[in-house]
Amino acid sequence: MEVILLVDVKGIGKKGETKKVSDGYASNYLIPRKLAVRKTEGSVQVLNKQNEDERIRQEKLKNTALEIKAKLETITLEFKAKPQADGSLSKNVSFKEVENKLKTEFNIIVDKRKIIDKFLINAFGYTKLRIELYKGVIGIINVHVSEE
Repeated sequence: MEVILLVDVKGIGKKGETKKVSDGYASNYLIPRKLAVRKTEGSVQVLNKQNEDERIRQEKLKNTALEIKAKLETITLEFKAKPQADGSLSKNVSFKEVENKLKTEFNIIVDKRKIIDKFLINAFGYTKLRIELYKGVIGIINVHVSEE
């Protein structure tokens, strides 16, 4: 029996793939657990519609990421910090602070976990942080730390 997988099934295939499995496995395991549906003309049309909707959604996400990337290139985040006796920062600027400042001042929402550069911002001056906004779309956040 040919089935269309609704989710990834270990040892069988990935979501959206059409696979030939035994009748018993399909009717006793895959279909009752909503892991797959029987391949018919209607189910193939539904699958094609879902694939097209997903493609459109991914395209919109990529376009949004490209717009955010363009905005980030024009922005420099300003942070003030107290110097220590030796002239270094008294505390590091965290990724959470960068995320919050982008959100409050510029209304740009980014996930701090998507920052590629995992080094600490622990010196005065300019720092560039790379962030993955979408698969293959990397934006650069300019951070400037000055003395208070």
